Amino acid sequence: MSNYIRDLREKIGDDLLLIPCVAAVITDADGKILLQEKSGGEAWSLPAGAIEPGESPQQAVIREVLEETGLQVSADKILGVFGGAEFRYQYPNKHKVEYTVVLFRCQVIGVSGPPQDSETVSLAYFSKQDMPPPPCVRLVVASKFYLNFGGSNGITSFGSIY
Repeated sequence: MSNYIRDLREKIGDDLLLIPCVAAVITDADGKILLQEKSGGEAWSLPAGAIEPGESPQQAVIREVLEETGLQVSADKILGVFGGAEFRYQYPNKHKVEYTVVLFRCQVIGVSGPPQDSETVSLAYFSKQDMPPPPCVRLVVASKFYLNFGGSNGITSFGSIY
């Protein structure tokens, strides 16, 4: 949790907090999507996280992917922006959040080593058929990606996400 969010939490406690964040769609050559097994009870999710004050969404997704996966990426394209009640989540510590998510297609351009934070238990690529059930909003975004775009690297049309 960033100092910014920590300071807000000291003021509002467990109440609902609207958080602008980013998520990364990273696919392999077979079109499988990279998911991160989280250590905080969230199970599997896209590499994702909050946008810090003064940071652009593109900078945030590049930073979050590096921290959570050890992968260096370029953020090639915005695939969609998601939000609303469907993106509410209550963490095990009772903190309530509602995410507004900017979803980026990212390309791996290098590897810097293992994940740099303690949030990641493991990383794996999943096909549309093998996706774990969506227990958290980050995986809902991944599911919407697959439902609407087929998990393809060659996305050319966005259409309506809802």
